[in-house]
Amino acid sequence: MSLLQALKKQVVITAVVALWIPAVAFGVNVLWKYSMTPGQPAAPPLNWPARPPVKRIEGRPTLLMFAHPNCQCTSASLGELAIIMAHAAGKLDAQVFVYLPEHEASTWATTDLWQAANTIPGVRVFEDREAVVAKSFGTFTSGQTLLYDAMGRLQFKGGITAYRGHSGDNEGRRLIAALLRGAIPPQTSFPLVTPVFGCSLRVE
Repeated sequence: MSLLQALKKQVVITAVVALWIPAVAFGVNVLWKYSMTPGQPAAPPLNWPARPPVKRIEGRPTLLMFAHPNCQCTSASLGELAIIMAHAAGKLDAQVFVYLPEHEASTWATTDLWQAANTIPGVRVFEDREAVVAKSFGTFTSGQTLLYDAMGRLQFKGGITAYRGHSGDNEGRRLIAALLRGAIPPQTSFPLVTPVFGCSLRVE
């Protein structure tokens, strides 16, 4: 290879690298912003509805989580729910509602996410056809978690991950654990709120 050819090759490589680095940086920035962008927050009733579409066990706190069966971000939320249930010592009634479009068969909702929720001890999993339950509790985002106390009063609404698809210590899990231990002063303003990270529940 001549000196001229070597120089041309070096120029091409330098140009490619110069273009590649900003492209990678841009892509990483886009992904980071997406992972840190919360979904639409819930607007649930402050007290358990008089005629709810689901039942709660009187005298026990009730946790509701809403999930889209194809939202991979929600897998992390289920992992955090498993930790919460492991420390709840059987004192928490937990229900996961998995979105199911109106005209789809039940098998549409029984993805790996459904199976994962169904393996968590103490958690009951239900299909939520046409998001009837989600709508009645004012929720829009997969992974949305609500905690009602033993009297049916809303104590917490939000997500239990730090950002999309992230497993690990986070404020939502800490707040729910503290509420179940009675470690949050009763004069605190309720409900406690954290952002929720996940897909839209209405996406098919």
